[in-house]
Amino acid sequence: MREDKISIKFNFEDLGVWRKAVSFAREAVEIVDKIKTTRKHCRLIEQLESASTSVALNIAEGKGRFSKKEFIQFLYIARGSLYETITLLIIFHENGWIEKRNLEKIKVSGEEIEKMLSTLIRSIRNSIN
Repeated sequence: MREDKISIKFNFEDLGVWRKAVSFAREAVEIVDKIKTTRKHCRLIEQLESASTSVALNIAEGKGRFSKKEFIQFLYIARGSLYETITLLIIFHENGWIEKRNLEKIKVSGEEIEKMLSTLIRSIRNSIN
């Protein structure tokens, strides 16, 4: 992690779930860096990088929308990207590309993000009604 602090802050940076999602993406990319496979699987690896970063990206994009309903929709998309990431990691494990301990560790992070997303969605939905 970088030591230099940036003083400008966007409102999505205050969301705990966004911070967890950034760490989750970093963790997924670290796993990708350790994968030993042939070049022919490059598309799957790129898909994992895309899906894992999409979680935090969609939380941030949703927070920037003008309505709570739009924000909720982006949170659903973030949750879908989370599920996609975990599915890819399971496939990678079953192919012998990643170790079980790495899969289990990131699944714990993913489960925490899933709960945080669901709580945030419920909270926003309740504030609309």
